[in-house]
Amino acid sequence: MQDLNFPKFSFRLKSSENKISIFDCIRKKFVVLQPEEWVRQHCLMYLMEVKGFPKSLINIEKELIVNDLKKRYDIVIFNTDGSIHLIVECKAPSITINQQTFDQIAQYNQVLNATYLMVTNGLNHYYCQMDFVNERYDFLRDIPDYSL
Repeated sequence: MQDLNFPKFSFRLKSSENKISIFDCIRKKFVVLQPEEWVRQHCLMYLMEVKGFPKSLINIEKELIVNDLKKRYDIVIFNTDGSIHLIVECKAPSITINQQTFDQIAQYNQVLNATYLMVTNGLNHYYCQMDFVNERYDFLRDIPDYSL
């Protein structure tokens, strides 16, 4: 897999039936290693090991309903009160992040009401903080580290 714009992390990989799988410590299982999964696993490690978010507050690939359509978010981090702190949308490195990508995460946030949004393809990362009063998001250099 291609090098990404994240720190170097160690992963558990296994090969079976000509497919390589990577261990997801949140889902507690091996998942087939696709380019988007490679980005998601790096992002997870970044959020836990660099930003300090506890595993217990992280959720991966769950379904949500947006405008009567079933969608799946990549990563959500909860606050201790159950509200949503951060939504992350991961794309494969070959996918260019554009307005459509931001529209997708913004639609998810109409349902989830997260304070922060992150969009990454592993090479480029974009961070936003929601301004609910003015119904917009403001770009940040990074998301804040976890704090109680």
